[in-house]
Amino acid sequence: MDRRVPRWSELRELIRPRRPVGNATERRLAGAATVGDLREIARRRVPRAVFDYTDGAAGEEISLRRSREAFRRVEFRPSVLRDVSAVDPSTTVLGARSALPLAFAPTGFTRLMHVEGELAVGRVAERVGIPHALSTMGTTSLEALAAEAPGARRWFQLYLWRDREASAALVERARAAGYEALVLTVDTPVAGPRLRDVRNGFTIPPALTLRTMANAARHPQWWVDLLTTEPLEFASLRAWKGTVAELVDRVFEPAATIADVRALRETWPGALIVKGVQGVDDARAVVDAGADAVVVSNHGGRQLDRAPTPLEQLPAVVQAVGDRAEVYLDGGILDGADVVAAVAFGARGCLIGRAYLYGLMAGGERGVQRVVDLMTREMTRTMQLLGVASVAELTPDRVRLRA
Repeated sequence: MDRRVPRWSELRELIRPRRPVGNATERRLAGAATVGDLREIARRRVPRAVFDYTDGAAGEEISLRRSREAFRRVEFRPSVLRDVSAVDPSTTVLGARSALPLAFAPTGFTRLMHVEGELAVGRVAERVGIPHALSTMGTTSLEALAAEAPGARRWFQLYLWRDREASAALVERARAAGYEALVLTVDTPVAGPRLRDVRNGFTIPPALTLRTMANAARHPQWWVDLLTTEPLEFASLRAWKGTVAELVDRVFEPAATIADVRALRETWPGALIVKGVQGVDDARAVVDAGADAVVVSNHGGRQLDRAPTPLEQLPAVVQAVGDRAEVYLDGGILDGADVVAAVAFGARGCLIGRAYLYGLMAGGERGVQRVVDLMTREMTRTMQLLGVASVAELTPDRVRLRA
């Protein structure tokens, strides 16, 4: 083979140095092509116990793995030669427009993942135009979130407490602060066995033990943020020092029944969503009791291990109550294509938790925005490749679950 020395004009076409992008956070996030990439960035940036609290699940984490595996079994059925030059991923949720069939799920202890916490998530929700559910176990108050993101569609997630007067007071505060919906979570009568937390000795707030001090040397910025900002506290609960499981077992009401759903319906003037439904009979029961929507969810696999897999339960629940209530899906969603699949199986929309927490740990508010940007791009491209131009065209004939 004959060889030659390349001319400079030929080399010049190949040399394309990239200019640095913004600051360190922006450069870090720009390198993430998927939520999975953000998960890896998050794992490197926070202490192990914090990452494991977010990433982990109950028992052997079988439920968590099955939720992800269910989405891997999805097979799309595309149509070709359709005009998909303009795709609209918006939908209606509780009678109002949502820019995406997506909502930020309630997550507890959110300032633990990043000092900006729920306020960062609320600002992104307001900017994008999707709902955000604030948890009873949040580290930002109902009133503070309302002041920070007054234009956001704010939902309040309620755990029923043994102290019913305290629960009722939270509901009244949500009403006074202009929250659109209550999200009653019903799958947590007691704490699930979250073994990663046990092995890490995880407490709220984090304790400075020999192990955590050694870990602090590898994550100094996280500890600086923790120690130089407002104390990490529950916004709706008196100070607590102990494990998450101890807190749940001490405070949550294990005697809650369907009568509590009826009672909330009688007193709450807004929309009522029941989260944690895992089968048809319970879906019918809560809708009969007045729920406007149900979330098919096993709490991200964080409660009962080997629980039903939400995506597999979704079509039957939609068939049973979809003509009377909206049905949402929660669990295992890490990609915009997952959202498209769930909507095609009948969900009005999806709730994501871990996905945006990975972004929050990776880069605060900008990390949460990066998650939404990635998932929007993935949803749009998946719809185009399916040959559909709107969410209304995502019908059950577009998907199936492979055996």
